[in-house]
Amino acid sequence: MPGPAPTLLPCSRDAEARVADVYARIKDVIPPMEWPGYAPEIDAIRALKRERNAVVLAHNYQAPEIFHGVADIQGDSLALARQAADCDADVLVVAGVHFMAETAKLVNPDKTVLIPDLRAGCSLAESITAEDVRALRAAHPGVPVVTYVNTSAAVKAESDICCTSGNAVAVVESLGVPRVIVLPDGYLAHHVARNTAVEVIPWTGTCEVHARFTGAEVETFRARFPSLTVLAHPECPPDVLDAADHVGSTAQMIAYVRRERPERVFLVTECSMSDNIAAELPDVAFVKPCTVCPHMKRITLPRIRHALEMLAPRVELDPDIAERARRPVERMLAVG
Repeated sequence: MPGPAPTLLPCSRDAEARVADVYARIKDVIPPMEWPGYAPEIDAIRALKRERNAVVLAHNYQAPEIFHGVADIQGDSLALARQAADCDADVLVVAGVHFMAETAKLVNPDKTVLIPDLRAGCSLAESITAEDVRALRAAHPGVPVVTYVNTSAAVKAESDICCTSGNAVAVVESLGVPRVIVLPDGYLAHHVARNTAVEVIPWTGTCEVHARFTGAEVETFRARFPSLTVLAHPECPPDVLDAADHVGSTAQMIAYVRRERPERVFLVTECSMSDNIAAELPDVAFVKPCTVCPHMKRITLPRIRHALEMLAPRVELDPDIAERARRPVERMLAVG
């Protein structure tokens, strides 16, 4: 378990001046009174990255001061996995949750991979075990197992191929079989089943963020904002997906907003993503019924700085599990 939270660095006018380019990008989403506390941390992290030959990989759900302030690589789970595999840094700091750090280690076994807070878990990853996967295989002999990247390395090691929310349908169809097991997110499995002729055998896990949304909530916001465009993540319940204008991964949602420039948009996902896009596209109005991922929010600027200072906590994997888990991840990356 991590120790006490690192002490905040003191405010510094010099640090603010050195990172003024960052504030210019996020001034519309970070209150001015908060910026003096963030600036010294961002300044210190920049220096440490140069010293350690390190990069920070930030998921789309990270807060703007991390996503826009210190991240070198930004994206959804697929983008982070793909870019981690191509990275030439010595140290990778994963500003995300633990399964993402494990995936980065799988595709970079010889690099130092850090997760700033070991408690940054995932309700989906915790919903299934390697033993559960073996039981599913026994119950459905010969049926391939497609495993969402939101799982532990031990679960991936029992799988045939991995997928993300953005490529799940393509991965399932790439197998050329009539039936597949899709785990652990039951709603994602339902979404895949509706968009392919392949029979899908689901697991019953859910994301504690996306499962909270309802179709009735979406319709309530539509009534308040007639021009509203609704984009939903496939981890949401089916009635939410039915009520949405577009369903896609976080990367696909971002691409849609950049391309279509809707007047007002409701992203049915973790609320920090709206702030991150708003910083880039201030002309788009966002409806924000905020649903926070408590695990993502364990990652903070002071903890990223502390991880770079100490080169810890490090992500280490059992060699046998890592070897078996690497294959389904590499198969996923080959599909795209």
